Formats: sequence, C-alpha cells, structure tokens
Amino acid sequence: MANAGVIGAGSWGTALALLLHKNGHKVTVWSIDQKEVDMLSEEREHKSKLPGVKIPEDMEFTTDMEKAVKEKDFIVLAVPSPFTRSTARNMKPYVAEGQILVDVAKGIEENTLMTLSQQIKEEIPQADVAVLSGPSHAEEVGRGLPTTVVIGARRKDTADYLQEMFMNEVFRVYTSPDMLGMELGGSLKNVIALAAGIADGMGYGDNTKAALITRGIAEIARLGVKMGGAIESFTGLTGIGDLIVTCASVHSRNRKAGYLMGQGKTMQEAMDEVQMVVEGVYSTKAAVKLGEKYGVPLPIINKVNEILFEDKDPKEAVNELMLRDSKAEHNALPWKEE
Repeated sequence: MANAGVIGAGSWGTALALLLHKNGHKVTVWSIDQKEVDMLSEEREHKSKLPGVKIPEDMEFTTDMEKAVKEKDFIVLAVPSPFTRSTARNMKPYVAEGQILVDVAKGIEENTLMTLSQQIKEEIPQADVAVLSGPSHAEEVGRGLPTTVVIGARRKDTADYLQEMFMNEVFRVYTSPDMLGMELGGSLKNVIALAAGIADGMGYGDNTKAALITRGIAEIARLGVKMGGAIESFTGLTGIGDLIVTCASVHSRNRKAGYLMGQGKTMQEAMDEVQMVVEGVYSTKAAVKLGEKYGVPLPIINKVNEILFEDKDPKEAVNELMLRDSKAEHNALPWKEE
C-alpha cells in the first residue's frame, strides 16, 4: 500500500483519488477551497461534479498543502492547467528530493509555450515529474467504467512504479518515455474539440466531425513531430484516442463550450455556462504561437483562434477551410508510374 497525495479536488482529482483508494492506497486530497473540503468531508460526494459517486469515509480532505504533500510516496497534481505553475510553486517547500509527482492536467502555457511537466520541473526541480494522459473522462473513471491511459516519465522505473499504483481491472495503464508527445497530444486535442463542438452547435453532421478529427490529428502530429515528439504518441491513446473521446463525448467541456459558441454564444458566455475550466481556450493561443515558431501550418487551430479571439463567424471559418487550395492528403505517398 502506498501513501498518495492528490492536489486538486475537482472531478478528475476526485475520480483518481477514488481509483487509488480502490487499489488499496491511503489517499489525502487537497483543495484550495475550504467550502469544498467541508462539503466533501461531510457529504462524502462531489454532488456538482461527480453526482452519485460515493466517497469512502477514510479518504481525507484538507486545505493544508504540507499535509497533502509531505512524506507521500507519490503526488497527483490535478489542478486545471492555468493554475499548474502557481500550485507547483506553493508545493515546492514540501516536496522531497526525488519525490514522484504525476501531472494529470493538459495544457500549454501561453507566454512561455511550456508544457505542464516543464512548468512543474522549473518550479520544483527536485521532483521526479511524470504525466498521465489518455481518453479518460472523470465521470466514467469515477463510476469504474473500463478506461485505458498512458503514464509518461523520463525514467522507466518511475513509469513502471506508477503503472503498478494506478492499474486495476477497469483502469488499464500503458507506459511511454515520450512525455513531450503525450502532453502535446493531450493539450492540442482540446482545441480541435472546440472546433468539433462548434460544428455540432451549427448543426453539421457526422461527416464534418470525422473530417475535423482526422485532419485535426494530422495538424497535431505535424507540429508534435517537428517539436520532437514521437509519431506513435499521436497515433495512440494520447493522440487520436484522446481526440476522439474529447470531440464526441457528452462529458467533454471543450466540446460543450464549442457547441454553445456554434449556437451563437460568445466565448465568455459559453465558458460561464460550462462552469468548469475550458482548457482548450487557454491552449489555443499557445498552439498558434507554436505553429508559427516551428513553421507548421495549423489551419483548423488557426480558425478556432479567429473564432475565439477575433470574432470570426464560425460559418465563414468553415467555408474558408473547405475552400483552401486543393492538395493531396499525404504528400509522402508517391504516384506509381504507368
């Protein structure tokens, strides 16, 4: 049995805390909000984010960062991506040399273009930083529905250890050394999911969704490989797998926000209605900057950026995508001579 700390008591942090508890580990969950801690401690249910999922009596909730971090075998960092750096900074005094910290959020910092693991390592250089990613909505993990994810780490022994800690009969865990590719896939798919939601909100059909998913992963993979990620990460669970679930699921906050915008709401109105952090909105500007930095064309991502921040009409954006210069689907495929 391990002693684990979970930093963040939202839907994903709570779902993973429940998973770890089921696996026999002792779990302490931290939240910055005393009201949330009181609610979870007293009602033993996150009624707004994981309704109907009961929380065991021996799972502890606290606002004391030191209590949640110090002397833990590993720590799960599950705060929304805009708060990753500031939370890591607050954790630093309590993190021991070599202590394992696994980030489970997805995003890219706009001003530095750093992934979340890079931000954490910069703030807590003594930590052994890993990531967990894949098609894994908290609502389903919390209910114990079969799910597969990937643990990425710099060291194989760290990945193998975390695989053992998280894996059970309904939560299958693979390992990978490609943290960069995993994080890029997990972050950029949220932008494509906004596009898929916008298309749904405008009443477009399955053909449109399939096109966005397929061409979306092509954009993500082009950029990711150019940045040093492995193509296998984009064709696997942390790439196309995560993209499919985020574009199609009723649980996807990014798809939902996009859907509301497709129906005519502003970005802010959509985010207010979703009532959770829509991480794709925060990643879009960073994705555009990465495309410019590495010289990689990102037509779908650029149109999402124009819709979000330049008041581009979604229908006009779709028309412009459809009327781009004609081209081959895969330039690497040669024509055979007759």
